[in-house]
Amino acid sequence: MSEKSWASSAGVRKSMQANTGRDTRPELALRRAVHALGLRYYVNRRPIKSVRRTADLLFPRLRLAVFLDGCFWHGCPDHHTVAKRNAAFWAEKVSTNRRRDAETNAVLATAGWIVVRIWEHEPAEEAAAKVARVAARLRRAGRAADECTEP
Repeated sequence: MSEKSWASSAGVRKSMQANTGRDTRPELALRRAVHALGLRYYVNRRPIKSVRRTADLLFPRLRLAVFLDGCFWHGCPDHHTVAKRNAAFWAEKVSTNRRRDAETNAVLATAGWIVVRIWEHEPAEEAAAKVARVAARLRRAGRAADECTEP
């Protein structure tokens, strides 16, 4: 392993390099399940262009933003594991992510958006049903005539 590597071991380095920012297996499963319910959405879009927060699924006309949170990265109360090495670093990283998630929820709510957060461990069909229920509620409330379609 290189002297300049930030990783505590070659295995950790390989694992971290395999992490992607989008199109993860849980995201793809959620998108397929939501699409199967007839909902159309944008992928990886900012609800508010001037705010650096990207929703995994976005329904602009409904003002609905869906975030799929990883159990490790966002501190899932059921599945988060504590890092064995660099524990203080990773604890701070997760804490910062959680603060940013709360800030994102507040900023979007203030701007009139509804935020749905889904944990990566939730079954895709159940998570899609949750998204569909919120979208239906917003449509009934007159939020929008229909969803957007992906370009």
